[in-house]
Amino acid sequence: MAPAGGGDTDNVRSDQNGLVMVLAFGGIVVSLSQTLVIPLLGMLPAILDTSAANAAWVVTVTLLAGAVAGPLMGRLGDLYPKKYILIACTAVMVAGSILCALSSSLWPMLFGRALQGVGIGVVPIGIATMREVLPPARLGPAISMMSSSLGVGGALGLPAAAALAQYGDWQWMFWGSAVLGLGIIVLMGVRLRVMPAGKPDGSLDLIGAFGLAVGLIALLLAVSKGADWGWTSPVTLGSFIVAALAFPLWGRWVLRHPSPIVDLRVAARRPVLLTNIASIMMGMGLYAQLLVMPQVLQLPVETGHGLGQSMVAMGLWTAPGGLAMMAVAPLSGRLISTRGPKFTLILGALVVASGYVFGLFLLDSTWGVMLAGIVTSGGVGLAYGAMPALIMASVPTSEMGSANSVNALMRSIGTTASAALIGVVLTQTSMDFEGLFVPTEAGFRIGLVIGCGVALLAAAVAATIPPPWVEKAAASLPAREN
Repeated sequence: MAPAGGGDTDNVRSDQNGLVMVLAFGGIVVSLSQTLVIPLLGMLPAILDTSAANAAWVVTVTLLAGAVAGPLMGRLGDLYPKKYILIACTAVMVAGSILCALSSSLWPMLFGRALQGVGIGVVPIGIATMREVLPPARLGPAISMMSSSLGVGGALGLPAAAALAQYGDWQWMFWGSAVLGLGIIVLMGVRLRVMPAGKPDGSLDLIGAFGLAVGLIALLLAVSKGADWGWTSPVTLGSFIVAALAFPLWGRWVLRHPSPIVDLRVAARRPVLLTNIASIMMGMGLYAQLLVMPQVLQLPVETGHGLGQSMVAMGLWTAPGGLAMMAVAPLSGRLISTRGPKFTLILGALVVASGYVFGLFLLDSTWGVMLAGIVTSGGVGLAYGAMPALIMASVPTSEMGSANSVNALMRSIGTTASAALIGVVLTQTSMDFEGLFVPTEAGFRIGLVIGCGVALLAAAVAATIPPPWVEKAAASLPAREN
């Protein structure tokens, strides 16, 4: 027989394990929905009866919706029970998946993809939920697993979507996403408990949410579409100007609001601020390889530097990299518990940099590309588990959902900036191949060097993050008299 209380302990541990698995699975499903359309990009103009430029918005709109909805969903998770917000985020993603599956023209597809983007709020709110429920000893590994779900979703989604696009009906990928989302909703309803939520004033700052949305949309549009529109075009410059005007006005508003959508005073604390800056760098470090490696794999061998793989084969060669993010989650958790999240973030950034160095020497073989992707993604997995841990050690419980959502937003800004920068490099170094302009080997290598550089910069920024107790001690000191 189990000792007294042993059965209760086992039940608690089982409940905790179930919660972690449900939340991590939810993260995988919503991140999978983000990458579904990538193999479809070449087919979308014909599917939606539109131009290639218009079809590109199918990817962009999901990024914009996720960036805008993330802080809003995070704040809702701080104000109301997180279980309900998690279910609502997933339900919106399911509705978007169904709409995409039924779409045969551009606008319904764009609206559906925007709804799918809202689902990404599951990840930061899930991390905040773990902070409320799990004991400290289990928190590090659980956060690492939740953070790595972003990579696993992409790793599984890319080859699966490529296979469906090549051998089946494209609608199946959206129907599959909807079915998985419904399953997650059921599991959340059964496994998650309704925890009391802190309500600073019981209200949501709608004006602040609108101002943040205007600023983010203007900034991300300018960064992500500047290469297509022209960096000096009126639309691009106008978007930058709108962002430059919107953010100061928004900041002035939220600093005066009793329950702001994002607490800028908390965000300005050195541990939080420096972690978010490092997160931008890590987002760039993650996305650089996603722009370089798949193209190297798929370019024809006749170019002299392509590896001539099919769409499905490309997905399979890149999948181990995403799975590596999940594989390192237990290690990341142990390092966070034993050496601290700062050490883990620095180590992860250095591993990412080494992966890009490997890529510079192994770019001429499929196995080499896969190995470089595994090392780089493993480093991202270490870093992505550490960043939420650093944030949560530095913010009050009532701000966890919002703070984690802002951190996720910083990573999104990093990936957007990386896409713009690497895109310009590959375009400017392209060559004519049988009437088509394709990236050169030099362009790919420059992209890898950029990825290495931003990872090293992330490590340097992370090295300056003070321990939370130092910041708290400094804040408690009396103001010095003049």
